[in-house]
Amino acid sequence: MLKVRLNLQIRATEVRVITEDGQQLGIMPLKKAMELANENGLDLIEVAPNAQPPVCKIIDYAKFKYQQKKAESEAKKKVKKTEVKTIWLSTRISTHDMEVKGKKIDEFLTEGDIVRIELRMRGREQAFPDLARQQLENFLKMLKHAFRVDMPMKRMGGTFSLTIAPSK
Repeated sequence: MLKVRLNLQIRATEVRVITEDGQQLGIMPLKKAMELANENGLDLIEVAPNAQPPVCKIIDYAKFKYQQKKAESEAKKKVKKTEVKTIWLSTRISTHDMEVKGKKIDEFLTEGDIVRIELRMRGREQAFPDLARQQLENFLKMLKHAFRVDMPMKRMGGTFSLTIAPSK
């Protein structure tokens, strides 16, 4: 939550005053603004301390805190969380299975997710890393959605791995 100054914590000599409903009262000395707030039984809250002169709002502090909290929760709802999805391949995968997995990756990329593609090699397959690398390159050529490579292809034991993300 944003740290704000209220009432006697405000340091400026002159302030621009706004009422609870957004009506501007203009620039006035801090004492006069404090008197206005006290007459209405409300608080004087500094909402824009860096402005010249600082902007203060006459509002109940509890109501102001509630509005701030509500605005923060709305902002959190609008943030898209990107996930890392993982797709497993093998060197013996059929072309149809590759197409199905390719469609799924295209779906993930349109949703804005990051995709890790891993190709496992088992047993004797590990003697032919070039075959696995070629399989991954062919798979990337099949994808229809535009992407960028986040982490280039690397080998970790018997697994080739690379990470792609939607291009901007």
